[in-house]
Amino acid sequence: MSETSITPPAQLVQPAAAATPVWIIRTLPGILLTAAIAAASYALRLIPGVATFSPMMIAILLGMAFHNVIGTPAIARPGVLFSLRRLLRIAVAMLGLQLTAQQVAALGGTAMGIVAVTLVATFVVTKAMGRLLGVDRGLAELIAGGTSICGASAAIAVNSVTGAPDEDVAYAVACVTVFGALSMFLYPVVQSSLLHLPPTAFGLWAGASIHEIAQVVAAAFQAGPQAGEFATIAKLSRIMLLAPMVLALGFFAARRNKGTANRARAPMPWFVFGFIALIAANSIHLVPVESKSVLIPATTAMLTMALAAMGLETDMRKLKARGLRPLALGAASWAFISLFSLGLILLVY
Repeated sequence: MSETSITPPAQLVQPAAAATPVWIIRTLPGILLTAAIAAASYALRLIPGVATFSPMMIAILLGMAFHNVIGTPAIARPGVLFSLRRLLRIAVAMLGLQLTAQQVAALGGTAMGIVAVTLVATFVVTKAMGRLLGVDRGLAELIAGGTSICGASAAIAVNSVTGAPDEDVAYAVACVTVFGALSMFLYPVVQSSLLHLPPTAFGLWAGASIHEIAQVVAAAFQAGPQAGEFATIAKLSRIMLLAPMVLALGFFAARRNKGTANRARAPMPWFVFGFIALIAANSIHLVPVESKSVLIPATTAMLTMALAAMGLETDMRKLKARGLRPLALGAASWAFISLFSLGLILLVY
């Protein structure tokens, strides 16, 4: 038998050579780096006092420190970008598992109206204040989205259509997280010493105005289980409004870019439809409770990896160049959503 007769055909060798896709090899170092930073963020929360901060906030700080002190290796960048873009969109879509249509109905029309009016008013007013302060439109929209909807997750989702630089997203996430943390500590104090709202009213105030869901839960349950449960439903209903908000921003961005030279068309945020689909599936109990007990923590873990990646893409020199105006905008937006929502609640309760 000749030597050539035992040589396998090239088409039979090719699948074995392609057993490990090239993109996995290229992205693995960066994915492992973001996963390591995310794991460190969870570990740091075991320290007394640190647990008040979400792992997402800790992750972005660790990522920024790593990038600006040590430097992100070039070999890790493809995986970092994968975590920042693909993994992030999957995680935002999976937030839909935390909400059902039945929960929205349980909130009631009046409370849902307060949540919706507060969200829209905060977004519009924050953008207007951004113009007055001279803050770039993209950064102002990120701060507006993060403050009015659901903190870091919303800021990142809004960026899918605004296309702001990573430094702007990091700035927005820092703003909404810091001021959300202030609300978490101040609301229970104001409630116990000054307001004395009924539990459902306090829960609605917390759910309608505090930025991150973890911060909402921490603040509201200090006023009792009824306040905590009502706040959680209000906050999850607010998260549901993330989908129409991002779609609306994408629509207006596309109209704004139409006919403009050298401007890309705003991308369609397909992950938002995944978010809506998972809400629908969760509402009709297609997702088993056992699966949700795994998927919901996994969502937070993926968001934490995405925030770690954002930190790894953030240059502190560029962040510092933004100055104090965006911080002032974050403070003004925080004050507005807190006082505006409280005013609406006091009119009703």
